[in-house]
This record gives sequence, C-alpha cells and structure tokens, in this order.
Amino acid sequence: MPEPQTLRIAPAYRPTLVDPYREHLRRRRAEEPAVPVTHLLEEIRKLGYTGSANLLVRYLNHGRAEGDRPVTTPRHASRRLLTDPENLRPKETTLLEKIAAACQEMSALADLIRGFAALLKPAKGNDVKLAEWITAARAVGLSHLRSFTNGLEIDRPAVNADLTSPYHNGRTEGVNTRTKRIMRQMHGRAGFDLLRHCILLP
Repeated sequence: MPEPQTLRIAPAYRPTLVDPYREHLRRRRAEEPAVPVTHLLEEIRKLGYTGSANLLVRYLNHGRAEGDRPVTTPRHASRRLLTDPENLRPKETTLLEKIAAACQEMSALADLIRGFAALLKPAKGNDVKLAEWITAARAVGLSHLRSFTNGLEIDRPAVNADLTSPYHNGRTEGVNTRTKRIMRQMHGRAGFDLLRHCILLP
C-alpha cells in the first residue's frame, strides 16, 4: 500500500492587492524562511504594491503565500466523518465529500462508517448485517478497522443483542455512575445513612 499523503485543499479567498506578488513572496520565503515582513513589504512596493503593511501581514499569516495550507485537521476531519450527515452544514458536507474522494481507502472508510452508524439503531436482522459489515471492513485492509472488528468478534453475543434489542441497561449504568460519584465526594466524611439519603432523596 502506498504511503499516505497529506490532503491539502486550496482555500477560496477574496482577491487582494497582494495577489500579484504571491510568487515573489513564495520564492523569497522559500529561500529565506526568516525574512522579515518589512523587507518583503519594501521589495513588493518596488514592484508596484500599493497596499498596507497590515494587509501583507494578514496575507502571510493566513498562509496565502504558500497556497496549499490545509483547511482542516485530522481531528476535525474525523469529527465530520463521525457526525450524522443530517447534522452537517452544506459547507461541511462539501468538504467531507472532497476528503472522502481523496483516496480509495478514505472513500471506503467513509462508506463503512455510514454503514456501521445505520446498525446502531436496534432492529431485527442487524446481527446478520453486522457480519456482512465485518467482512467488508476486513476486505479494505485498514489495520485500525481490523483491530475494531476483532474487538467486536470477542464480545459478539453482547454486540448482537445491543444491535437487535430495543432494551438496554443504560438507566442502570447511569444510577451506578451517579452512586459512585456521590461515594467519591463523601469518602471519609460521612457514613452510610447520609449516603442512603443522598441517593434516595436527590
């Protein structure tokens, strides 16, 4: 499998007075990364630049001289992939489509995420669909997905029950969590009677 490449999408910016001098700025910053902005301002003014110093500073800070600065981070891209498509804004949907189309593995990963999300709504037959999903996920050959599918197989009966049954122990787990929190807060300060009142009389 070829080494992954960084996905970079050129942002859409409004035209500015600095645009005609972009190549000069790009070349100078490549030759001398620490070149002061004042020097760059003086150079492009000799070439005809009529804008302000602040405009040049903002231009450089936004990465427009390089022109290939990423417009998203892996963390934000992951969040968009894991978000319900109905909850995404049109701009985020468009960016997600570009990310998914960046490579074959990313496109397959996006499809698998949507397929697994559909299984999270309990329904009869989801256990069979899960088996099909696991087969498809392993066929992609992504190591993290293989690790995830192995974890599903280890506790497969519980996973099948969760995907097919409308009943769950969420409320019980919530009570357990709340009880443990109260116990931690009261540790060494009160006895069982007060703990009992705190739980039964919130």
